[in-house]
Amino acid sequence: MGNSQTVEGWGIWTWPNLVTAVRMAGIPLFCYLLVATDHYWQAATVLAIGGGTDWVDGQLARRLGQVSKLGKMLDPMVDRLYIMTALLALTYVGVLPGLFTLAVLLREVVLATLVIVLRWHGYPPLQVHFLGKVATTMVFASFPVFVIAYFGGPSFTGATALAWALAWWGLALYWLGAIMYMVQGARLIRSARIEARSVASA
Repeated sequence: MGNSQTVEGWGIWTWPNLVTAVRMAGIPLFCYLLVATDHYWQAATVLAIGGGTDWVDGQLARRLGQVSKLGKMLDPMVDRLYIMTALLALTYVGVLPGLFTLAVLLREVVLATLVIVLRWHGYPPLQVHFLGKVATTMVFASFPVFVIAYFGGPSFTGATALAWALAWWGLALYWLGAIMYMVQGARLIRSARIEARSVASA
């Protein structure tokens, strides 16, 4: 059994952080392969591996007892960078329509605003719930399938259908999760205001 003790300080030199750094290196590599070369299969592979292994560094940190401040900051940041970079790169090369990209970006703006509002009221960011994780997984899983479908030619028609199924279902769950976050945040703020009024009137 591993333990989940936190490494003192920022804990830069740990195995989980090395894994995170390798995953991060895949982001510019994916962009290069997609935009500047014809190696689309390799681009899809880098994207699938880099994004699909987002659980590895977290699991490794807990099992080795190397949970660190740097890891807690880098791990979610790299996950978000993969999604945003893939989204924008695929839109740039014409794989994804601008409307889909706008819908995802708007959701990110809404949640970023919610985080700011909660911070203003003294609350930390909300814990990621299961629906949000499923939605993110579905949206991201569609990206490498889109690459294969778009550049693979007519023989990959089935991949196109799969990519859009993942993308639209993922987007729907993405926004459903955002609504749940907003409701949860509104309840926290409302309860804080009620408590403040009761204290003031006491």
